[in-house]
Amino acid sequence: MVVCSASAWSGGTGVVAEAEGRATVRDVARLAGVSVATVSRALNGRHEVREETRLRVQEAADRLSFRLAPRQRRLSKDRQLTVGLLTSDSVGRFSIPVMLGAEDALGASGRVAVLLCEARGDAIREQHYLHVLQERKVDGIVVVGQRTDARPPLVRTADIPVVYAYAPSSDPRDVSFIVDNVAGAVTAVEHLLSLGRRRIAHITGPGNWAASRDRVTGLRLALERAGARLVGNVVYSGDWTARWGRHGAAMLLSQHPDVDAIFCGSDQLATGVLDILRESGRRVPEDVAVIGFDNWEVVATDARTPLTTIDMNLEELGRAAAQHLFTAIHEPVAPGVREGTCRLVIRQSTVPA
Repeated sequence: MVVCSASAWSGGTGVVAEAEGRATVRDVARLAGVSVATVSRALNGRHEVREETRLRVQEAADRLSFRLAPRQRRLSKDRQLTVGLLTSDSVGRFSIPVMLGAEDALGASGRVAVLLCEARGDAIREQHYLHVLQERKVDGIVVVGQRTDARPPLVRTADIPVVYAYAPSSDPRDVSFIVDNVAGAVTAVEHLLSLGRRRIAHITGPGNWAASRDRVTGLRLALERAGARLVGNVVYSGDWTARWGRHGAAMLLSQHPDVDAIFCGSDQLATGVLDILRESGRRVPEDVAVIGFDNWEVVATDARTPLTTIDMNLEELGRAAAQHLFTAIHEPVAPGVREGTCRLVIRQSTVPA
């Protein structure tokens, strides 16, 4: 099922054309050294294109045996664009903020309708929705992942620009927008170090998740720069739950009772850690400082000790991905991975009120 999650906004932009043969409008644009929009205007005979540019575009089109499809021979400035938002995250913890940011950006860009498809982590369902979006001739697609591990690229038959957000495509020829988890972890640990903490431990999620690995990398990098070491040189890895946070914290305190700071791989983990610290008589942050990751506000602000954490700026990530897609609809864009920055949100778990 495809759900229309947003209506059209006022404003407009140019239409991109498709080819009837193998060559695409983007091939012509690359060969002629112009934007996709310029190709469409030139081949539609629009007067705002200079004659020398029109001839260069026509020459490129002739060399590639490119012809505009009949249904796209007229360029309308007020044509409504349609963009698909395709997600595999049925929980929505990370995909919803990304999609909200994307929707905001698309709305601000002109006359855009957004179609939301939720594949529930099912590859077959995802391919079905992709087929539906292609049949509806969407102008572009934003693919939002459930986790930060690289995912296979969409197998598509139409020349539709696609941008990946949160979970990058495994194909380097695609465009992906991701969170810089390494830098986010560096920021977290540097904050603890700035408070004079030197006995820092780490409790995190599954070791086979990219988010866990990247945050461990950032942790070790920050400690190495400061000439410090991870307590016990051990990473306490489990699942992403408060239950594991409690279990990991209990093991940590039994093995290293002199720990003075704990960097948690998520806010949920941190709430479990806070429970055990309180039960063991440790004061937070006086005895042990605690920092999380995600800035899940309903969790971080309602914790018994409000939680300092790292915000991944997911709405900004989605906004940047959508803006890039909007550009890609009209002109060729460079492939590759773009990393978004995280920010530190300080609450009472590291700094007393």
